[in-house]
Order: sequence, then C-alpha cells, then structure tokens
Amino acid sequence: MAKSINLEPSRTLMEFRLLPGFTKLACNAANISLKTPLVYSAQNEDKYYLNVPIISAAMQSVSGHKMGIELAKLGGVAVIYCSQTAESAAKMVAKIKNHKAGFVKPKTVKANMKISEMFKIREETGHSTFPVVDDNGVFVGLISKWDYDVSLHADCIVADRMIKKENVEVGIGITKLEKANKILLESHKSVLPILDANGKLLHLVFRKDINDQLDNPLEVHDEKKRLIAVASVNTHDYKVRVPLLAEANVDVIAIDSSDGHTEYQADTIRWISENYPQIPVIGGNVITKEGFLYLVEAGAKAIKVGMGGGSICITQEQKGTGRGLATTIIDVVEARDKYFQETGIYIPISADGGVTSTKDVTIALALGADYVMMGRYFARMEESPTNKIVINNHVMKPYWGEGSARAQQWKEKRYNQGKFVEGVEGFVEYAGRLRDNLPETIAKIKASMGTCGVMNIKEFHQNAELELVSALSIREGKAHDIYQGAEGNSNENETTN
Repeated sequence: MAKSINLEPSRTLMEFRLLPGFTKLACNAANISLKTPLVYSAQNEDKYYLNVPIISAAMQSVSGHKMGIELAKLGGVAVIYCSQTAESAAKMVAKIKNHKAGFVKPKTVKANMKISEMFKIREETGHSTFPVVDDNGVFVGLISKWDYDVSLHADCIVADRMIKKENVEVGIGITKLEKANKILLESHKSVLPILDANGKLLHLVFRKDINDQLDNPLEVHDEKKRLIAVASVNTHDYKVRVPLLAEANVDVIAIDSSDGHTEYQADTIRWISENYPQIPVIGGNVITKEGFLYLVEAGAKAIKVGMGGGSICITQEQKGTGRGLATTIIDVVEARDKYFQETGIYIPISADGGVTSTKDVTIALALGADYVMMGRYFARMEESPTNKIVINNHVMKPYWGEGSARAQQWKEKRYNQGKFVEGVEGFVEYAGRLRDNLPETIAKIKASMGTCGVMNIKEFHQNAELELVSALSIREGKAHDIYQGAEGNSNENETTN
C-alpha cells in the first residue's frame, strides 16, 4: 500500500475568491506598493527586489533578451532560458546588463586605430559613441558617428576625427546620476565621460539613458544602474554554464527543473553557492514542505513552487505527478513562515504554472506567494522571441513547453528523460507591446488589494480572507444569461490583460 493517501482534493487558484476588507481612504492605487523580494538577501539589497510581482518563465518562446530588457524597465525580470548553448545564454544576459542605463562601462578605442576598424566594432556592438583612451586607460578624446563617414574616412585614424579631451565636457569622480544629469543639461551635451582623479576613464553617462530611467520609475537595476538580469541553468552542465553567466554579470540564477526535490538540484545549488557566493540561487520546482526545506538547507535563496499546472504542461497527465497550485502554495508557505520564525531568514516563494489571469495572480499573492512566474501571458507580447504569424485572420505567436517535442534537443537535460514529452506546442493570440499590457494587469492587482484593504503584499499575506467557491458560484461570477455578440465572447477566455 502507498506510504500516504490523501483523500482531500488539491485545490487550484480558480477555486478561491477573496472577501472584501475595510478600505481606508489612503488605500488607493497611488499608495499601494507591489514591491516584493526576488530572493533573500542578508544585506537587504535593493537590487534583489521587484517592483511588480510578476516574472516571465525560462522558456524558448518567452524570455529572450528583449523581454529581459523591457520587463526590467517595467519593474519585473525575465528568466533567460537555458534551452540553448551556455554561450548564447551568456550573450543574452550581457545584452541586458549592457543595455545603456546609468553609468555605462563603455567599449573603448585607441587613437591610432583606423576608422574602418572602429566601424567594425560599431557594427558588432551597436554602439555609436566611443571614448578614446591611451595604453594606461587615460581618457584622451571622444568619437561618435557624427564625427566621421566611413566611406570617406575609412583609412584615417581615430585621432584625426575625434574630439580631443580639452574640448569635451567631463565629470570627475561623479557617483550620483542627478549630478551627471545636471552637467549634461547645462552643457547641452548628450554624453558625459566620468573620469577618476588621474584622468582614467570610469564610465559614460548618456542623457537619453537618464531620461529613460525617468520614464520608467519602476525599473529594477543594480548598484551601477544596470538592469537586473536573471538566467536559468539545469543540473547537468551548470559547471560550464554558470562561469559564463557570472562573467556576463548575471544577478540571480534560477534552477530550471520540473522536479526540484532531488540530490541533483541540491548539489547544483551548493556548487554555485560555494564557487559564486555573490549570486543568489532560486531553487525549484517543488510542491511540498519537505521539498522547500530540502532546497533551502542546500542554500536556495528563493523557491519556485508548482508542478504540471501550466497551459502547455502535461506532466500530470503523462506521469501522474503534480498538485493543484493553491494547495501547493498553502503548504509551502506554512513551511516558509515557520522557517522565518525560527531563523529570521525570509525565503521568497514564486508561484509557477496555472496562473492564467490577473485574478489568479491576486489569489496566489493572497495565499502567500511573493510573486508569480508566467509563460503564456508573456508569450503573446511583442518582446517574446517568436515571430508573428496569421491564422484565420488572427495574429498569433507560437508557444511551446520546454518539455515538448519542439524542445527535444534540450528536453533530456531538463527532464532527465528523452522518451516522452511533458509539454505541448500551440499558438497564442498576439497582444502587442508589453508596456501596453502590463499597466492594466498591475491596475487590476492593485484594485483587488484595495478592495481587501491592504497597502502592500506583506499586508496582503497577513490580512487577506479567502474562501472556496463552488462550480456554480464560479459560473455566476462570469457574464451570463445575456447575448454579447461575437466580440463580447472574446472575454470568456481571458489570459491576464
């Protein structure tokens, strides 16, 4: 007979509803904060916090560098997928970290370099402005695309076309963006080289990057104002993959596994923690208290929970393993809170799989999750890595699971098997740009929290009241008994707007 048989059904997010709480005048969208920890940090560093409680899944059809850049600007993070070569994943991370924002570590050129050589670097990097330094790194000039024409000056050297140091506005030892911005505004310049006391180049600051940060107040970035980058690894080639990601300045690493309660994962977390202690690790996925505690003891600084609930995941159907996400969150959160009481260490929990609408996001947060991971929601966006196609006059984007036949090349490394699939592939309807969709999602989450009378996610955890609802109650909560027409029916299958 089985070791344990639980005759109580596990519950999904869609089976719960929130009860309204008392809403004070101050409890409005402008005052509600969605700031939440991405990983545990002993120093409580700002860069390890999200400003929106949503991250994108580590999937080939979801999280490339474009998604990583845009989502970080909007307050979340994209988890770069590991179903690619280690070199390719590291390049994606580098593109996120090197996306110009704040104090930029620039690509430099030498004064005796030919313009044709510099133009090749421009084509490879996409950079159009280069500081010129000597062999000791001392700043001697600046050259931009406006200072030359490669068709006319290809055989000239950089020194012939650059603006010399004495004609360039520079900042000495500046560490505050506000001060750099003031100099840029007063000098009418678009770029400011930052030098140390000895004239060595430290950084460049671009006016457009400062304006970009002002336009994205929720942006998540590190201490050098570079966007936060998160990447996934598997439990097989991590000793090759992690060093390359670290070199690319990855901020956080997530283990990508359908079943994280394994020795493979514990060994991976311990190795990363020992060799790269500056990089926090997100473990998972697990669906039990035991799994949570096992990975935390191994050194995980956050835990992903959920198994088999995603729209393209068929793990439960194929293997019979899994659990309703609501029950998973409840069980693991109980262990997380007890662990916090005993140790003072708060381990954030990410709800992954089965989050299909904004309502599901709010239920997951109310149950105790710190943020959610979604795939389908982001696969529909312009920034996802796939190309748009037209099917029956609808603009669609391909979407497939990491355990699907389409990901066959990498499936064995993640699922430790290659004889059957644990995911399917299909299409999702194109939704447009992320920044045209995410604000509505955030507005709905804040509206739910306001109705419950809470001002932040911590209060949501402590004060939310939920109850199970019947199938008839779920039906009653939808539009019914009226004719809406063809367009009205489109709301029936909402996927989080």
